[in-house]
Amino acid sequence: MVSTNPFGEFRVACEVALRKALSELHPEATDRSLLLNEPPNRSFGELSSNVMLELAQSRSQDTPKKLADQLVPLIHADGVPAIRAVKTAGAGYINFYADFTELSRMTIDSIRSLDSRYGSVRTEKPMSIIVEHTSANPISPIHIGQARNPILGDALARVLEARGHRVSRHFYIDDVGRQVAVAAFGYRLIEKPSPMDEKPDHYIGTIYTITSCIVEISRLKRALQQAETLSPEKTMQLKSSLREWNQVADEFRKKHPRLFKLLLHQLPLDEDVEARINALNRAYEAGEPEAKRLIRETCGLSMQGLKETLSRVGVCFNSWDWESDLVWNGSVRDVLENLKKTGYVFSEGPVLEFDANKVAEDFELKENLAVKKDHEIPSLTLVRADGTTLYTTRDIPYTLWKFKQAEKVINVVGADQKLPQLQLKLALWALGNEKHARNLTHFAYSLVNLPGYTMSGRRGRYISFDEVVDEAIRKALDEVEKRSPSLSEEEKTKISRNIGIGAVKFALIEVDPTKPVVFTWDRVINFERNSAPYIQYSYARARSIMRKAERRVLEADSSLLIEPVEQDIILKLSKFPETVIDSADNLKPDAIADYVIALADRFNSFYNAIPVLNTSSASLSDARLALVESVTIVLRNALSLIGIEALEKM
Repeated sequence: MVSTNPFGEFRVACEVALRKALSELHPEATDRSLLLNEPPNRSFGELSSNVMLELAQSRSQDTPKKLADQLVPLIHADGVPAIRAVKTAGAGYINFYADFTELSRMTIDSIRSLDSRYGSVRTEKPMSIIVEHTSANPISPIHIGQARNPILGDALARVLEARGHRVSRHFYIDDVGRQVAVAAFGYRLIEKPSPMDEKPDHYIGTIYTITSCIVEISRLKRALQQAETLSPEKTMQLKSSLREWNQVADEFRKKHPRLFKLLLHQLPLDEDVEARINALNRAYEAGEPEAKRLIRETCGLSMQGLKETLSRVGVCFNSWDWESDLVWNGSVRDVLENLKKTGYVFSEGPVLEFDANKVAEDFELKENLAVKKDHEIPSLTLVRADGTTLYTTRDIPYTLWKFKQAEKVINVVGADQKLPQLQLKLALWALGNEKHARNLTHFAYSLVNLPGYTMSGRRGRYISFDEVVDEAIRKALDEVEKRSPSLSEEEKTKISRNIGIGAVKFALIEVDPTKPVVFTWDRVINFERNSAPYIQYSYARARSIMRKAERRVLEADSSLLIEPVEQDIILKLSKFPETVIDSADNLKPDAIADYVIALADRFNSFYNAIPVLNTSSASLSDARLALVESVTIVLRNALSLIGIEALEKM
């Protein structure tokens, strides 16, 4: 029998048998939620229930062990092929032991029959879901500190699709705001030359950082001209900042001499250009034609480079959404007008504020939103004194637009944006969109740290994602040449590319999203343990066995797989569909990474200890070949879910 979820069927069989026995002895307990956990080791079975420990709490005269001993004889496993035995243990646990002959047969037959579909258990309630991720500012390349966003977002979309949801991937182009105006201002000053041999996002990023630096030096110098009106402490702070920015300028002068000279010539340090940049920002938000042409051209150039980077690592999008369109089509204006009608908007002079805390209190939402009752949620600034809106203000109509396309929206946004995402949700509530608010999820993640290196986009001190990927491919090539010198140069290049990209992606996925990633090369490019190269190497090993066999087993007697390491692999293979369900339903892409590492570990233990081709009988060899084939299918499927390619050779 082919099963989409072998271990899940065993779990259901255990629950049905347990509930039936409870109905006979303790009918009042049949409505309980029966949680079946996996014991710490297999000597206690494959699943365990503590229901008797819970039941004994209301029966002071009975111990959990006594209740368990009374119940177990009533759990009839004879008619359930998946269950071999049921036993009591410890203080009153009920342990279920799987029939490995049946579980092995079902698991291996299902994997080989379903092939690429194994692991995809379709939900009974499929939804249309938008996963918005990356949404990088189009003024510079993606750097390694930001790179976790597209990799996690892509993995989330993949596992949700495997669960049967209809997923659309969106990139929100943040083209409104001062930073974009700075980049476009500098680009226009030097008469918009072509990027030449440089990637366009790197080129625009350099223009932005140099322009920003010169503008900041200009501002500090002008501030110091009024030094007599400042306190000594303030004067000292300004001088210290000026020294720091002059050092940054020296770095730019050495690193980008041509562009620095061009921009410095057009931006004298004693000139006030801040007003001109702010005017450009206001003009763009107002939709003035000249400003629109300039900023769209600047952003478009940068987006070419960003798309190239994302495509290189296998990340694609269904929709590229321009933030400015929401301003120009009146969506932002309409939302502001509707918010004003709610009574939760107030003015502080020319500044417009949204009282997020009052919404949370009026609707009694703090507990629901995991906010302490006495915590004061800061108000959200909707409109600045100069009449321009803020990012979160514009995010409100964008979110409403997304909910016209989907039932659920997942925003993959850094954990540092927790407050704006909370304010966004409260704005939806204030506007009467409770359903949208409940179906809006902030998938928060921590950033990437490089030991000994402090990044600052504004100062141009960052390591781009492109540079990291290039270095990973170079390091992978060194390993491939050492391990497989006989491969052709073409094969080495292709394999190294897939190893390098896969290694970086896995390093950004495997850590719990709530924890920061500490990025070190000895961990990322590691063929021995806990890395994508290690998993890919395990897959290549398994495929090598299949090639040496020169045959595909049509029928195998899985009951011959009695070695503990073989049964460990079968058990792990049977649990893959449940892992995918958990990953999709609980938004845990790292669960796939944890799973595939554990499966690779088990396979390598098997590989080092158990012969596959030179066995005591052809039947045993066939059974083990079928097991190896099953491992290759699941390793490949699991890697695919996190956007990594399995390699035939390494």
